[in-house]
Amino acid sequence: MRSLTPEEKRVIIDKGTEYPFTGIYTNHKEKGTYHCKQCDAPLYRSADKFDSGCGWPSFDDEIKGAVKRFKDADGRRTEIVCAACGGHLGHVFEGEGFTSKDTRHCVNSISLVFRKDQATTPAKTETAIFAGGCFWGVEHLLKRVDGVLSVESGYIGGKTPNPTYEEVCSHTTGHAEAVRVIFDPAKVTYEVLAKRFFEIHDPEQINRQGPDVGDQYRSEVFYTNEQQKEVALKLIDLLKAKGYKVATKVTKATMFWEAEAYHQDYYERKGTQPYCHSYTKRF
Repeated sequence: MRSLTPEEKRVIIDKGTEYPFTGIYTNHKEKGTYHCKQCDAPLYRSADKFDSGCGWPSFDDEIKGAVKRFKDADGRRTEIVCAACGGHLGHVFEGEGFTSKDTRHCVNSISLVFRKDQATTPAKTETAIFAGGCFWGVEHLLKRVDGVLSVESGYIGGKTPNPTYEEVCSHTTGHAEAVRVIFDPAKVTYEVLAKRFFEIHDPEQINRQGPDVGDQYRSEVFYTNEQQKEVALKLIDLLKAKGYKVATKVTKATMFWEAEAYHQDYYERKGTQPYCHSYTKRF
């Protein structure tokens, strides 16, 4: 069972509801499966997802046996929960005529975790992991590089398994806020990505990035193979030759822990721009 943040607990355990049009999966259209945030049991398939305009993810069917229904405490609606762990998902409605199945599972995004279908990913992909201050801004700017397939915010480099945001911010776990980049090497090289990383944050700052201060905001490249290590070190040498006092560390990647759902796609959902990351040409 996954440990929950206070907001996740408010919805999943205490049967709360997130505000409409704020969830990360409301307008999500990738092909894959939606799992329970608490226990990771598969609940819904993307093929059964539709746009109801209600402000929450809507599905007209569930994976067989994955969801249980109960009369809601208000005596009018029907609550739906994960059959495996009992975590609150939302409510189900019938007779609205949205689809031929005439059913709408109205689900809180915060109750879900999405797993992309492998078939939608090119046969050959590579992974890059970068830490350069608040992961919101790094994620936002690296997503715009052609050839990048996905960018996920998370935690790496610490000692606590599956840390929460609050634990990382307590400076007791040793983790850095980082992003995991899945890219198509036929379209973009690791060196291009690494250069962009060095140009969207300030590699001279130590344990901070702009107004954000703490070891979780350190500048660090987590390499997944020796070639990535060589590229990162080469780029650092180039920057030092240009006069930059580079503080970026180069470390072998360890376990990457996915951050809470509310950290993913942060600026896309907010409709704003990063406050401490911007592009500066350095190469």
